[in-house]
Amino acid sequence: MGAGPAALCIVAELAEQDLKVTALASHTPDKPWPNTYGIWAEELETLGMASLLGHRWSNTVSYFGDGIGKDGSNPIEHNFDYGLFNQSALQQSLLNRCGKLDWQVETAEKVRLKGANTEVICSSGNSYIARVVIDASGHKSRFIRRPNLGPVAQQAAYGVVGRFSSPPVKEGQFVLMDFRSDHLDELQLSQPPTFLYAMDFGEGVFFVEETSLACSPPLTREILKERLITRLSSRGVEITQVIHEEHCLFPMNLPLPDRTQPWLAFGGAASMVHPASGYMVGALLRRAPALARELAQAISLDPQLDSSLIAKAGWKVLWSNELVQRHRLYQFGLSRLMSFEESRLRCFFATFFRLPQEDWAGFLANTLPLPKLILVMLKLFWLSPWKVRAGMILGVPSS
Repeated sequence: MGAGPAALCIVAELAEQDLKVTALASHTPDKPWPNTYGIWAEELETLGMASLLGHRWSNTVSYFGDGIGKDGSNPIEHNFDYGLFNQSALQQSLLNRCGKLDWQVETAEKVRLKGANTEVICSSGNSYIARVVIDASGHKSRFIRRPNLGPVAQQAAYGVVGRFSSPPVKEGQFVLMDFRSDHLDELQLSQPPTFLYAMDFGEGVFFVEETSLACSPPLTREILKERLITRLSSRGVEITQVIHEEHCLFPMNLPLPDRTQPWLAFGGAASMVHPASGYMVGALLRRAPALARELAQAISLDPQLDSSLIAKAGWKVLWSNELVQRHRLYQFGLSRLMSFEESRLRCFFATFFRLPQEDWAGFLANTLPLPKLILVMLKLFWLSPWKVRAGMILGVPSS
């Protein structure tokens, strides 16, 4: 169920396992995706998919206003290529791999076990029977059970693709995080911190986005838009043409699903958003093949195997003990960062990006094995100033 990147990723892999797949979504799978998707280029190179990047930057930097230079304006250089997907190319590539897919434009209303199989009942009155159901409809799914562990922190962002009175970032540059706060007044500094995510698209077109790492309740579109305009104005930059507006809002610390339920989830519905970075597409591409292989094997080995046991096999692959432990570590780290005030957060990230590249890149991509991840977190703790260490251990009480 679903028609976004998560749905197409898993359907493409299931199709390659020669499984018969019926897909349900409220719209056709060729409807353009509204949001942009970024990824470190090395992740795609490892998968042999770098050709799906629409833009790629080698000049990748961050600003933390951490005392480097007179006003903190000297960047930390990442020396690591970053890219944005060509969304239509990614979408079409996955659709091509899906083959002659049985696609139904339907809205699912109920999912239930029916004998050894699972039934999906739609608002149209139609119903569909499957050996196993995968919900890839996003984090708002009504069909995936998960524990209630309190308020869920959300990353929020407001961005503009457009033209400007002067370049908001240097020519050919990608800015992962600009946490400089010299444009904020005392009241704004006491509020949850935000950063600029920005890039040069060439030919006078730029993308600028004000982003809140994670917050509960999330910052509103209006606050983020005001922050973005204030940031640009303080640097003498005005928006002269809006080509596209973007507003993103998604959970960062959504609890893992109940992995005993008799149907599966994938993507946002399966809590696959990286709790520390907000990235997910790389994980979709890496983890879909193993899940598809496991399902194909379970279905082929026993034609009578019921939905619950097939789903159980799938959950064990999708959320292995290793991945669960890594997810918990990331969620713990996010909970600490959410308590940091603006200056402590800037100090943390300035330290984080001074780790060896393989460490911070693997951390952000969630590709570090558990022992290595623990080692990197200990290394970060050791390198951090005392005020960051104190926040890591104790958290920072809300004022």
